[in-house]
Amino acid sequence: MAPGFLLDHVVLAVPDLQAASRDLAALGFTVTPGGEHPNLGTRNALVPFADGSYLELLAFDAPQRPAPEGPVGNRWLRWRAVARGLVDFALCCGDAETAVDEAWRRGCPLLGPLPGSRKRPDGVEVAWKLAVPDAAELPFICADVTPRDLRVPPGPAREHPCGAAGIARVVVAVRDLEASARRYGALLGGTAREAGSRPCPDLAAARCAEFDVGGAAVVLAAPASAGSPLEQVLACRGEGPCALGLRTRDPARAGTLDPARTAGARVEMVV
Repeated sequence: MAPGFLLDHVVLAVPDLQAASRDLAALGFTVTPGGEHPNLGTRNALVPFADGSYLELLAFDAPQRPAPEGPVGNRWLRWRAVARGLVDFALCCGDAETAVDEAWRRGCPLLGPLPGSRKRPDGVEVAWKLAVPDAAELPFICADVTPRDLRVPPGPAREHPCGAAGIARVVVAVRDLEASARRYGALLGGTAREAGSRPCPDLAAARCAEFDVGGAAVVLAAPASAGSPLEQVLACRGEGPCALGLRTRDPARAGTLDPARTAGARVEMVV
C-alpha cells in the first residue's frame, strides 16, 4: 500500500512551546528545538523517532496575525481554531511533483507543490515542498529539498527514556467513512482494509477503516451512533487526527499518557 509515501510527522498544537516541551520531557521524551516558520508566524519543537517519523509541537507567535495567503492558509486557520491538541499530519515522498500528478490522476486534487521552510535555532535554513489537499481529513504531503537530517535530527535526538521508537497509528475522525475512504484511496493509490481492533476505548462504537502507510496505520473512524464520544470530537474539532499511537520498546510504558502533559491529545504507547 502506498509505496511512495511514508508517515512523516504529526502536528500537536500547543499554547506554550516551552511548557509543552517540559511536559513531554517529563513523560520520557527527548524534545529538540525546531525553529521558526517565517511565513506562518509559528515556532516548533520536535520529538523525532527511530523510524524516521516525528511529533511536531507547534505554537503560534502571534495568534491574531492574518492567515498566510494561498492553500496553506486554510490549513493554518484550522490549526489556529483548534489551538490545542492534534491538528494535522503529513506524509513524505521523494518527489512532490510526481505525487501531485498521480493524485490528480486518481481523482484526489492536491494544490502544489508549494515552498516551505524553517529557520533552526542554529541559523540553518531547512526547505521542503508541500502539497495540500482540499479535504480537511486528508494529510498534507511534504518532500525535502534540503537533506532530511537537517529537518529531522538523527542520533541521540531519536533516543527516548520512555522507549518510544516510532508512530504506530494515527486515528482520523471523519463524518462519512465511505467518502473519506475513497478520498484516501485516491491519494494513496490503494484500498482500505477493515480495522482489526479498535485503537482506543473511545472508538468502541465507531466504524473504522484502515490504511497502511509505510508500516504505520492510518485509521479512519466515523461515529456509529448519535451522542458517541467521536461525534462530540467532530462537533468540537472537526475532521482530522484525534488520537495517536506510539510504539515503545518498554512494555512497562504501554498505556495512555496523561492528557494534561500532551496538550489534551489522546496519545497511547503501544508495544
